[in-house]
Amino acid sequence: MTGPKLVLATHNEGKLKELRELLRGQMPGLDVDTQVVDARSAGAADVVETGVTFAENSLLKATAVAQATGLVAIADDSGLAVDVLGGAPGIFSARWSGKHGDDTANLNLLLAQLNDVPDEHRGAAFVCAAALAVPESYSVEVFAGRQEVEYGQLEGTLLREPRGEGGFGYDPILQPKGQGRSCAELTSEEKNAISHRGQAFRALLPRIIEVLS
Repeated sequence: MTGPKLVLATHNEGKLKELRELLRGQMPGLDVDTQVVDARSAGAADVVETGVTFAENSLLKATAVAQATGLVAIADDSGLAVDVLGGAPGIFSARWSGKHGDDTANLNLLLAQLNDVPDEHRGAAFVCAAALAVPESYSVEVFAGRQEVEYGQLEGTLLREPRGEGGFGYDPILQPKGQGRSCAELTSEEKNAISHRGQAFRALLPRIIEVLS
């Protein structure tokens, strides 16, 4: 069996699972369970997000991991943009409480900050920028060094308390527009069909297939 072909520049198992589900069956001969891996499995370190936009951070991560591993890399930077907070937490969503990746603390702090905001003003959206980066050393010269960015957005309303056991991050408190359930109450198939990350990665999918084929 051949080794990894595509690395997702994250250590987040939830994001890797979503990507594998999106790619499953899309490319004959690609074993998503062994050939689509995360940064830790590929031996790449975490990349410091120094960009000031989702696009900058996603490209920064994808490019760094592609260079470090010699593999085609994709990355996303995504977060929650709350209307009454002027788009915050935004790029700081994963460390809103001060500690990176503490989903419970981030969620609880945000709910406390919005406690007095009436329901009609609790609009928010998940926003995602997904980037593809091909290493300069790539065997197919025409693709070497290639970079692409695509976007996705899922609009909704923030609930007053978490609902559901699925998903991760702020999923339990965002109810997508037109839905009666939070993102954490949707099945993985339902969530992937409408999610910001799913939209961005689906837009990027033709480029991924082109480069890996």
